[in-house]
Amino acid sequence: MFGYEPEFVVCGDARIAYYDVGRGKPLVLLHGNGEDSSYWNAQIPELTRFYRVIAVDSRGHGASGSGGHGLSFEMMAEDLKTVLDTLGVKKAHFLGFSDGGNLAIKFALTHPEYIDKLILNAANVEMFGGVKPQVQLPVMAGYGVAAALSRFSKKAARRRDVLGLMVHPYGVTMNDLERLTMPTLIIVGEHDAIREKQTKEMASHIPHCEVEVFRDGDHFVAAKQPSRFNRTVIEFLLGR
Repeated sequence: MFGYEPEFVVCGDARIAYYDVGRGKPLVLLHGNGEDSSYWNAQIPELTRFYRVIAVDSRGHGASGSGGHGLSFEMMAEDLKTVLDTLGVKKAHFLGFSDGGNLAIKFALTHPEYIDKLILNAANVEMFGGVKPQVQLPVMAGYGVAAALSRFSKKAARRRDVLGLMVHPYGVTMNDLERLTMPTLIIVGEHDAIREKQTKEMASHIPHCEVEVFRDGDHFVAAKQPSRFNRTVIEFLLGR
């Protein structure tokens, strides 16, 4: 990613990879399911003009190890805390995409003292009611196949664990969102994989929340509409 090699910190039974680029107030970037920090390739050059960007490969993703106990948002939140503590970061802005947005929510509820401003790009709370069925059903089917093959294949077991993050509830309810008292921005595409009803309900429960809908955008607006996405993020963080 931009010629930078990942750095690592040991978190329990796994080495977690992160990229630490730029100077200024820290901004943590969290990618989506099955991805890695390279998802933010169109964001990092612009964001590092203003911020110290810390992009983390979640456990079991990218250059990070999986450990030997499966994957969960609870574990990934504690991994994230270890990364920040290792770097001496006491407070930061957070930007999470999809499952990275869910991780940002989990982290913000568990360790709110670390969060300055929070940006959730296509996050969800409810797995079945929050994601459109044409997206969720293939994920569930893929999870079932991977689970069946996991007895015979380590690769299938890894895929089962990753897809399981999109299948099993991650321990957050709509009412929990009322505890997110930091300024929050939700970004979604007009044709996102996340149901419009889900986004509206989430926003109604977060006390200080704005919503930005990208016209003609889908789930991947950061990658497909980077100029607008970057501008929206920076304006929110700088206090438009």
